[in-house]
Amino acid sequence: MINALRPYGWPLVAGVLIALLIIQRYPQWVGMPVEEYHLQEAPVAILPERGPHSYADAVSAAAPAVANLYTTKVVAKAEVPMLKDPMFKRFFGDNLPRQRRMESSLGSAVIMSPEGYLLTNYHVTANSEQIVVALKDGRETLATVVGSDPETDLAVLRIDLANLPAITVGHSDSIRVGDVTLAIGNPFGVGQTVTMGIISATGRNQLGLNTYEDFIQTDAAINRGNSGGALVDARGNLIGINTAIISETGGSQGIGFAIPIKLARDVMDSIIQHGQVIRGWLGVEVQALTPELAESFGQRGRPGIVVAGVYKDGPAAQAGLEPGDVILSIAGEPASDGRTSMNQVARTRPGDSIKIVILRNGEEKTLRAEVGMRPPVTATP
Repeated sequence: MINALRPYGWPLVAGVLIALLIIQRYPQWVGMPVEEYHLQEAPVAILPERGPHSYADAVSAAAPAVANLYTTKVVAKAEVPMLKDPMFKRFFGDNLPRQRRMESSLGSAVIMSPEGYLLTNYHVTANSEQIVVALKDGRETLATVVGSDPETDLAVLRIDLANLPAITVGHSDSIRVGDVTLAIGNPFGVGQTVTMGIISATGRNQLGLNTYEDFIQTDAAINRGNSGGALVDARGNLIGINTAIISETGGSQGIGFAIPIKLARDVMDSIIQHGQVIRGWLGVEVQALTPELAESFGQRGRPGIVVAGVYKDGPAAQAGLEPGDVILSIAGEPASDGRTSMNQVARTRPGDSIKIVILRNGEEKTLRAEVGMRPPVTATP
C-alpha cells in the first residue's frame, strides 16, 4: 500500500506547501481575519515641469545698481640706502624723492537710493585716501564716506550723480534654505560678474568675523573683490551684502557669507541719521556657562551666562553686577547664550531701564540697569 502511494508523495508535499503559501498571502480566501495597517502617504503635488531657463531679468534689474570701487591707499616704500648717502644730500638737500606709492584695491558697493547712498563693507574702504565709484553705465565719480560700522563690517558712502539706478530692497527675514541666490560684484578686477547658487544656511554666527554676526550662507561663488556687492534673490531683489568667504586658497570654495539686508539697512539708517550706529551697552564681559561651571553654581539644566568682567563705572557696575554672577535673564528673556544676550542689549535704546535676574552665591537676585550707549569702536581691517 505504502509502495503504491510513494509515487504521489512529492506532489502531495508540494501541494500542501503551495496551499500554506496561498493561505498566508491571501487569508481572506479561506475566511481568516486580515491584519489592517495604514501608511501615511504624501499628497500628490503638482510640480512645475522645469525651473526658469534664465535669470537674465533678475540680473538686468539688479546689476546696474552694483558699482565697482577703486580705493587708493598710501603705502611707504622701503628705504633706499643710496638716498642716505651724504653726496646725494649735498646736491638735493632735503628735497629727496618722496618714498611713497599709491596702491589701488578693488571692491564693490550697492546703490541703495536715488539720493546717492551706497552700502559696502568697512574693510573695503578703511584707510582709503579717496574712493572712486565706477557705475555699470560707465560713469565715475568720487565718493564721500558718510560713516562706517566696524562691528558689522559695513560702511555708507554717498555720491553726487543724477539718475542713479537704485536697487530694489528685498526681505531677508523671509528667505529659506534652498532659495536661489545671485551674487553680483567685481571679483579680481575682471569686471562685473554674476554667479548663482542657493542659500545654504541663515543666522550663521560665532564665526569670529564681526562683533555682530547674523550671516546668510550661500554657495554662490564669492571671490576677492565681491566684498560689498549684492546678494539678490531670483527676482533681483537685494537680500544681503556680500562680505566674506571661508577659503584656504583665497578663492571661492562654496562657503560665502552675506550680511542680511535687514541688519544692513538698520545700520545704514543709523549712520545717515546719527553719523554712527547707536547701540545699547551694559559694560560687561560674559562667558558661556559650561556644564562644569553650571554644576559648580548649582545650575544644571538651567540657562545662564557667567559675568567674566565688569567695566568700571559702566551701567552693569552701577547696577551692582559683579564678576562671577550668573545672569539668568535680561529683560525677561532667558540668557542662554552670551552673544544672543549682548545682541539683545545692543538693540535696546540707551537710557531704557531693564531687569536683570542673576544668581549669586546660590541666591537669586533681581537688579535693574540703565542701558548706556556703546562707545564707538574702531578696527583695523
